[in-house]
Amino acid sequence: MVSPLHSVPAAAAFGPAPGAAQLPPARAPLDRWHRAVALGGAGRYAAARAELAPLTRPGTGRVLRSLALSTTASLIRQSGRHAAAADPDGRAAALVAEFVLHAGVADPAPVDPGRADPWFGAPDAVDAWCDALTGLAADALGSARPALAFRLLARVREPARTRPRAAVRLHWVTAETALSVGDPGTALEHAAAAVELGAQGPSTRHRVKSALLLAAATAASGDSAGAAALAEPVARDCAAHDLLPLRWATAMLRAGLGAAGAAAEAAECAALLRARGGDFSGPAGS
Repeated sequence: MVSPLHSVPAAAAFGPAPGAAQLPPARAPLDRWHRAVALGGAGRYAAARAELAPLTRPGTGRVLRSLALSTTASLIRQSGRHAAAADPDGRAAALVAEFVLHAGVADPAPVDPGRADPWFGAPDAVDAWCDALTGLAADALGSARPALAFRLLARVREPARTRPRAAVRLHWVTAETALSVGDPGTALEHAAAAVELGAQGPSTRHRVKSALLLAAATAASGDSAGAAALAEPVARDCAAHDLLPLRWATAMLRAGLGAAGAAAEAAECAALLRARGGDFSGPAGS
């Protein structure tokens, strides 16, 4: 449950009622990142990029700058430009690598000294490292290098163990990579793990995407009827919460499963995403 002490942008980014239409202005740099995450989740790409741009410049603390670069990479990846996304993801990793790989090296400009909550507390260098490496794995996957993706994901496994948001994302990209190499069993395992973790956390967006991946893995395993049954509530949740990129991806899956009207819905979503500043010709990024 989201505490009233959490900022509205943080609640919109990682809470049970994601929303990007009426976000208040950012009062602090961290609010900008939360606003960008919420806006990106709604497919409002132009607005998300505008929030992220100041955070990616020198002068921003290393942790927040790294997170902003990883989020920028995610927006690029969602257009299908995985090779281009690897540049900001790589810079994001480089910003925090020294801190993470060599304990005791202090961050000269942390986002916040406290970390009271794993979802809404101030992110630290380990959170940023997990985001960057998971993003690089997704970039490698989209560039047809699944072996590299698996190696990068293996480096995230230990630090993500106590980071639920990072762990959910790790399961997402592991499932997607397994699907890319024709291993629906492993994909099902990791999608189910993401669903379980997502159900324990506050984020509707993470819960919905996890359920979508489970439906996709179920389809890949040959159970079309089961996948269709799983995809229906995902479609309803996406529409209810204006999770437009996930709604597009769900409609694409449902169209492949023969659902009536799903192909038209996917086309409508793509047109709206383009109007919001995106080029959604590629697969949904992580």
